[in-house]
Amino acid sequence: MPIPDPAPSPFAGSRAFHVMTKPIGPICNLDCSYCFYLEKEKLFPAGHNFKMSDEVLETYIRQYIGGQETPEVTFAWQGGEPTLLGVKFFRKVVELQSRYAGGKKIHNALQTNGTLLTDEWCAFFRENNFLIGLSIDGPARLHNAYRVDKKGGSTYDKVLAGLRLLKKHGVEFNTLTVVSRKNVRHALEVYRFLRDIGSGFIQFIPLVERLADKEAKALGLDLAMPPRLGQDAEISRRVTEWSVAPKDYGAFLCEIFDEWIQRDVGRTFVQIFDVALGNWSGHGGGLCVFSPTCGSALAMEHNGDVYSCDHYVYPDYRLGNILNTSLGEMVGSEFQRQFGRDKSDKLPKYCRECDVRFACHGECPKHRFIRTPDGEPGLNYLCAAYQHFFRYVDPAMKQMTALLRAGRAPAEIMTLVRSGKSGAA
Repeated sequence: MPIPDPAPSPFAGSRAFHVMTKPIGPICNLDCSYCFYLEKEKLFPAGHNFKMSDEVLETYIRQYIGGQETPEVTFAWQGGEPTLLGVKFFRKVVELQSRYAGGKKIHNALQTNGTLLTDEWCAFFRENNFLIGLSIDGPARLHNAYRVDKKGGSTYDKVLAGLRLLKKHGVEFNTLTVVSRKNVRHALEVYRFLRDIGSGFIQFIPLVERLADKEAKALGLDLAMPPRLGQDAEISRRVTEWSVAPKDYGAFLCEIFDEWIQRDVGRTFVQIFDVALGNWSGHGGGLCVFSPTCGSALAMEHNGDVYSCDHYVYPDYRLGNILNTSLGEMVGSEFQRQFGRDKSDKLPKYCRECDVRFACHGECPKHRFIRTPDGEPGLNYLCAAYQHFFRYVDPAMKQMTALLRAGRAPAEIMTLVRSGKSGAA
């Protein structure tokens, strides 16, 4: 699968945590219009070397494996674009993992834009069982709307060439698609495209990016006083032009769900649908944004700096550096524990009383910048999308849950839907 946000594990009892690792920091060969991570270069001085040093790499691998009280450990490599480091760097990764494995089974997942993939890369991935997440936003005209190179040119053909190489070498891959203002109204076209290129696991990431403070001030906006739910015009002024509109995103998910529930259950896995079924069936969603609390999914920069979350790589959320503080100490720190609890503790009353709270839990705190109908701050920008989607899929989720509890496959719902014996779409 792509490298999804993980579900949190309680700090007490089984000790497990996840680190999204940026071995080349924010450096990338592309210049995607919507990329929020490129600006992270500003955290470092001019002329900074963004390649992870041997010392940081070895310290990280040793601490990360040693800090997990689980029989299997998964490393997640992202960027920027991690393939800029070359195959040699990742051969060293595999060598160090083998040295410090201590009997544990090691997995690697790497997220890439696919444009730099070669036969050498793909042979390495296959030989070492890397799981590759390929970033692709749909057919050419939709993908190229924002995913451009440093000269503003198309990247689609290079991504497809990379995809062909992954298939040629038998590399396990899945896809990550950013849902933006451009592709959100082409739901079935995007879904069918991803399914047809062979993506067995599809992850949709809604694009929500707030205007920078200086831009907001120029518009006369006060980011400390977010608008209330339903004030669509005001909300749209507070996010970038490529950010997805909540109502559009809800419709996007529902339209794809209608097709999936009729023909693709058990064959094509769409992350948000799987997460929803987990929450409906009481097994948990397995994704931090839809879990009650968070805090066990951290991010590490190339220099060893560790942050509370990939979405909070800001000075106020820097937990320390692995060269002088262990990962275990940072994960278990009171600051990080409180960070995780805040996801639940700071939900507004509107969320606490919502009928689909169990499926959403307020989603990610980074999106909580609008106001509830009664004026309370802290409501998620995508609230309208999730209320619409989760209520829409409720009948189908209840039926699939009933099938699971009867020891039957959820995929049986497709027959019920086609025969008209289901209350689902």
